[in-house]
Amino acid sequence: MEQSLILLLDASNFILAIVLVAMGLVIIFGLMNVINMAHGELFLLGAYCLVFVEQLGGSFWLGLVLAPIFVGLVGLLLEELIIRHVYRRFLDTILATWGLSIAIKQAVIVFFGPASQTVSSPIGTSVTIFDTPYPVYRLFIMAIALLVIVLTFWLFFRTNFGLTARAVIANRSMASCLGINTRRLDRLTFAYGAALAGLAGAVMAPIMSVDPQMGLGFLVPAFLSILVGGAGHLAGPLIGAGVIGGTDTVTANIWSPVVAQIVVFTMAIIVIRLFPRGIAGRWGQK
Repeated sequence: MEQSLILLLDASNFILAIVLVAMGLVIIFGLMNVINMAHGELFLLGAYCLVFVEQLGGSFWLGLVLAPIFVGLVGLLLEELIIRHVYRRFLDTILATWGLSIAIKQAVIVFFGPASQTVSSPIGTSVTIFDTPYPVYRLFIMAIALLVIVLTFWLFFRTNFGLTARAVIANRSMASCLGINTRRLDRLTFAYGAALAGLAGAVMAPIMSVDPQMGLGFLVPAFLSILVGGAGHLAGPLIGAGVIGGTDTVTANIWSPVVAQIVVFTMAIIVIRLFPRGIAGRWGQK
């Protein structure tokens, strides 16, 4: 019982972190039809922003606040300089963002070096769950992720911004004819999606190695989560991350991480074959 509960908490921790990354991806894709191959590097920038703040003598909490702001501004800059010029060329967006991912990764190596960095956990205590200690910081990660997920759903389904964003997703040309500033909305949306990735990178930094390759470890599960859950609704990443993250964590605990990757990819292929629009997309058809 104790081990099952700890495994459930670990799986929830991984799932919620994937959701933060995947939601940014699905928002950018849904509104702008851009597959952002540099999203993992935005996750990376969030973690390194935290490292940089600590190297300057700042606290972890200051770095955690600044990371999504900084990465959001980077996203705003990238959208203005590069992404907006390739909106209507779908394949070009993949190439452009892939090139951006390489450039960001190399810039990080130039400034911080190829070696991994470490970030100390700001909450070193543990709580006892059925006689088994569990880190409080992992519970903090889950709380932050849940709060941001709820905030994102509120933003897109309970505010005027969300109403206009959903109108643009449904029919961009009609929304533009009705007076909606789609250009401004694109900028804000890309920045918000980038900020979500930056927050995820910062909050996960204390429990993983901060190195130039860390973004890929979350980009691939995030993409799989969108494909499995469906890109047509914000609920898609929640469902997909639950399936992908839960399967990965449980399988890695029972067998090994290598076997877990094989099982996850096999399961993703089967789900995509059965539900081409994702599980949430299938529900939306009924």
